[in-house]
Amino acid sequence: MDPTNSFDVGWLDPKLAPVLLAVIVLAVVGTTILFACGVVAYSRRRSRRYLLITVVLGLLVARSITGLGTVFGLVPMTAHHLVEHSFDFAIAVLVLYAVYRSGSDADRSAFESEGD
Repeated sequence: MDPTNSFDVGWLDPKLAPVLLAVIVLAVVGTTILFACGVVAYSRRRSRRYLLITVVLGLLVARSITGLGTVFGLVPMTAHHLVEHSFDFAIAVLVLYAVYRSGSDADRSAFESEGD
C-alpha cells in the first residue's frame, strides 16, 4: 500500500473511492444525528424500549465508523466483516425484542392467556 494514497486499499477502485467516502461520511453524520435524537428521547422517556432503540442507533453509528475506517485502510476487511455483521445481528435482535415488547400490557395479557 502506498502511504501517500490513503485510498490504496486493494479492493477499492480509485475512481469510486470519493463516492464511497461521501456515502459513508453521510451515513456517519446521519446515524450520529439519529443517535443524538435517540439519546434525547431516552432522557425524556426513560423506558426500556427507548433505551433499546438508542443502543441500536449507537450500533449503527459504530457500524458506519467501522466502514469509514475500512475505506481509509485502518480496519482490515476481515475485521470489517466480523464487526459489521456482528452489529447487524445485534441490531436485528434488539429491534425484534423492542417490537416484541412494544405491545400494550392488555395485548400481552390477552396473547399470553390464549396459550393457556
